[in-house]
Amino acid sequence: MGLFRNLLIKLGLSEPEVPRTPISVFLLDDDERRHQWFEKRFSGDRLEIATSVDEAKQVLEKGRFDAIFLDHDLLPHHYESNDHNDYANTGYAIAEWLNVRKELHRAATIVVHTRNADAAIPMVQKLRESGRSVEYCAFPMLDIKIRNYWKR
Repeated sequence: MGLFRNLLIKLGLSEPEVPRTPISVFLLDDDERRHQWFEKRFSGDRLEIATSVDEAKQVLEKGRFDAIFLDHDLLPHHYESNDHNDYANTGYAIAEWLNVRKELHRAATIVVHTRNADAAIPMVQKLRESGRSVEYCAFPMLDIKIRNYWKR
């Protein structure tokens, strides 16, 4: 570190830069634009993406993840209403599955990032039943959450 930079840190005008170790990130989301968004946010990290419940189960069983991001609405008819009787194909199915599979990803930080707040809260509650670290963050606020948790 240079003398000038060291002085700025001592005066509280700058913070020391400590490179972050790469992390393993899992994303369940059906939107390709969001895939690209996450790829930019987690550049340099290992990112695995699933677009369906079955695919998510396969990836989550094989891998180890530091961060897990779950969307609720995975099919077009999920966007219209929560009264669709198709919960087996939503992010809630993964919340239930992880609740039963308590041994998987115990230390992972889980973020439910759907825009569907009515569906997000039951997902968070289900995941907390197994003692997991989980919270809901509306997608528009997710960039701030990622920067706070996994600062580069």
